Amino acid sequence: MDLSTPIKDAGRLFKIYSRRLEKLGIIRLSDLLLHIPFRYEDYSLVSKIGKLRAGDVATIKGEVDSIKNVYTKGYRRIQKARVKDNTGEVEIVWFNQPFILKTIKKGERISISGKVDQDGGKLVFRSPDYELESENLIHTGRLVPIYPETKGVSSKWIRRQVFKLLEGNVEKDPLPDKIRNENGLMEYAKAIRNVHFPDTPDEALKARNRLAFDELLTIHLGSIIKRGEWDKIGKSRPFKLDKAKLSEFEKSLPFKLTDSQQKAISEILNDLGLERPMNRLLEGDVGSGKTVVSCVAMYIAYLNGFQSVFMAPTEILTLQHFKTISDLLSPFGLSVALRTGSLKTGEKDSDITVGTHALIQKHVDFENLGLVIIDEQQRFGVEQRGILRKKGKTPHFLTMTATPIPRTVALTLYGDLDLSVLTDMPKGRKIIKTWVVPSAKRESAYAWIEKELKKTSSQAFVICPFIEESESAVTVKAAVKEFENLKTRVFTNLKLGLLHGKMKSAEKEKALGDFRRGKADILVATPVVEVGIDIPNATIMVLEASERFGLSQLHQLRGRVGRGDKQSYCLLFTESLSQQTIQRLRSMEKTQVGSELAEIDLKLRGAGEVYGTAQHGVRDLKIANFSDLDLLKKSFEAAKKIFPDIKKYPMLLEKVNNVSTKNVSPD
Repeated sequence: MDLSTPIKDAGRLFKIYSRRLEKLGIIRLSDLLLHIPFRYEDYSLVSKIGKLRAGDVATIKGEVDSIKNVYTKGYRRIQKARVKDNTGEVEIVWFNQPFILKTIKKGERISISGKVDQDGGKLVFRSPDYELESENLIHTGRLVPIYPETKGVSSKWIRRQVFKLLEGNVEKDPLPDKIRNENGLMEYAKAIRNVHFPDTPDEALKARNRLAFDELLTIHLGSIIKRGEWDKIGKSRPFKLDKAKLSEFEKSLPFKLTDSQQKAISEILNDLGLERPMNRLLEGDVGSGKTVVSCVAMYIAYLNGFQSVFMAPTEILTLQHFKTISDLLSPFGLSVALRTGSLKTGEKDSDITVGTHALIQKHVDFENLGLVIIDEQQRFGVEQRGILRKKGKTPHFLTMTATPIPRTVALTLYGDLDLSVLTDMPKGRKIIKTWVVPSAKRESAYAWIEKELKKTSSQAFVICPFIEESESAVTVKAAVKEFENLKTRVFTNLKLGLLHGKMKSAEKEKALGDFRRGKADILVATPVVEVGIDIPNATIMVLEASERFGLSQLHQLRGRVGRGDKQSYCLLFTESLSQQTIQRLRSMEKTQVGSELAEIDLKLRGAGEVYGTAQHGVRDLKIANFSDLDLLKKSFEAAKKIFPDIKKYPMLLEKVNNVSTKNVSPD
């Protein structure tokens, strides 16, 4: 059967299961083969019944001596069987599975795999995996693959369908022999078979490694192709650089630009001077000065007679940027407009428009849009970015992110963008002293916080992971409950405010405004403050249940303080007793560089948790892992070698077109 066949067209059985499989990302038959196990049950140890011991995980092979239904008092049916070999016999029990009696008959040879329990004085297998010995053994007696599942689709069902597909022809190897041999990779057909039904764990690992290489390679090739397509979308008008006016602007700043800001500005100005439209990513820690760099680009656009658009993901962040940009550029004659869901000013004739998703509405137009800037770009989809681009005549694009990403990972995620990185913080910025605070030191920490706020006339954030407590998070401090607790029991002599995502826009702005004006000493909030809130007088960041955040997110939240000239602090409250958790959190005490913390998190927690829901714009990987930096580098180098002759490898090009180009470009 052709592996490109859609699941719904692959026969009656697949048609019935097609909607369920779609939830697992399985659309075509080929997707089923690439739906690989996340672990294996080791049932490879085949034991004689007479040598079984309680607690063993084992496989036995024998003859069915008896099998019957047993009815309980509650009219439930239990299926009991007795299996024997030449060393003894053992009882097998299943619960409420009467169909088993139609499958298993007395006298048949059977293979049973599972855990051996003791019931009174006898041994018993409860709800084990089973299959008749006349069949190819895929559920017992070997390393048995366990797959990501969904309701109505079990690992056993997937296992059976994959096995049937593998009896046909697997796709030919899409990789050139030279690339495969240089990287010591398994042949494709062998890798597909071994990742599902390996004989040893080492075989499974090598097979997964090969398929992960392919996945990363398609992403890299897709990025290279998209980079070429970007070059062909049309010419932008080159911006001329007025060095005198740029120097005047830089002198007006209340601080000196850092070396990495100067470098990023130079790279951006070089892009703006070309006919090829700029397509650059500016990555930098919270507080590293990305907004100032973007202001330079917008000022140059203005001097060349072009408008700029600055889009941010939340209203809070948008209002913060509107104020900063207005303060920096209005004195030089630039008009700055604002557009959010609830606020708007005239953007058509303004030099700069700062806004949220409201900017992509159909009736929002610009006279002469030449520069598009997107902050926290991973939070916007490809389509949204494309709409903004079409509102101008091939405008330049600058996207920004404060998400700390190791450079090698960034090249994979955003390989079609040129990359600038802000590596140093503004001069004079003090290191934020960070401490892990166990539950035993909580009360003394509260006393220190109150004393410090009064002594320095500073303010503090208290961040909780959830708005309200739920059954799934009963031990987690909830913002609403914590606000009441701190207000009535802990900081009774201080003024507290509350901010969370479920509040209305006006309520959020009031809470934030009160805090900014000093009407509240402590702001209790959810991670809604992760980006966009700049309160120079806030010097203490308290993070409740800190073990529930990734290091990158903790680092971004920590960056909400330390923005003034006072010494700032970050307290990581945790009730976890896990040494691994404490070790991970203590990385925050030692490291102030976001990309280094992201790399530590990759190694300790895995990419799924680091780039999970909090970074929901980050590309999903089905097989590969961002923490495998060596494989990232190898696949990137291979992509560069293959690309010049990509048309010679139609299978590989088809994979790139089908998979990689869907989510790579900001176009």
